[in-house]
Amino acid sequence: MYISQSVKMKKYRILLVEDDLNLGQILKEYLEVKGFEVRLCEDGLSGIRVFRQEYFDLCILDIMLPKMDGFALAGEIRTIKPEIPFIFLTAKSMKEDTISGLKLGADDYITKPFSMEELLLRLKAIIKRVYTDSNEPGQVCKFGLFEFHYDTRILKGASIEDPVKLTTKEAELLKLLCNNLNREVDRSHALKAIWKDDSYFNARSMDVYIAKLRKYLKEDPNIAIQTIHGQGFKLLDKSS
Repeated sequence: MYISQSVKMKKYRILLVEDDLNLGQILKEYLEVKGFEVRLCEDGLSGIRVFRQEYFDLCILDIMLPKMDGFALAGEIRTIKPEIPFIFLTAKSMKEDTISGLKLGADDYITKPFSMEELLLRLKAIIKRVYTDSNEPGQVCKFGLFEFHYDTRILKGASIEDPVKLTTKEAELLKLLCNNLNREVDRSHALKAIWKDDSYFNARSMDVYIAKLRKYLKEDPNIAIQTIHGQGFKLLDKSS
């Protein structure tokens, strides 16, 4: 079990990219009062330029940005620092936007208008998962050709040339499946354990991450993530 610690151990640096400068300034000031360091940019191009020049622990990206939209910006950021967590801000409630963001590996999304308290809680939850919970050493799951290191979120396989660095949600989901190897994981339980509720959007999110994990694991024919219709999932190791 991961060890819970305070998220106030260091001052985390956030890149905030928001073209509504009034909202951006309000968010910046609020988060700084709460102990974060925040760099505000108003378009995607300035956002990626600043990201290349400075160190950040987390990004908050509006989707509808001038010059480079939030999806393109996130893609560029991932090529520079694949493991960095980020949250999308969107004025839309369209499912397509949500799914597109999740496929890019977003740790969370929040729809405008939102409360500052809600954003802060989501930030703290991500920081706790990424920068606190991941510090417990020595947790390794071996199955088939794979080794999954919980502490670094690294997935190694016999024919993977470069080990895969999983996103936070991918790692949490694979950890849950590994802890229940060859046993069914209830869908609702997984959603509540990782996403904290079993809403429609979170269910779609989990489906996206299951598909990504299947892609990583396809090189070993003895390993499969089985969908149990209407119930949940099972990580199968046919070699065990």
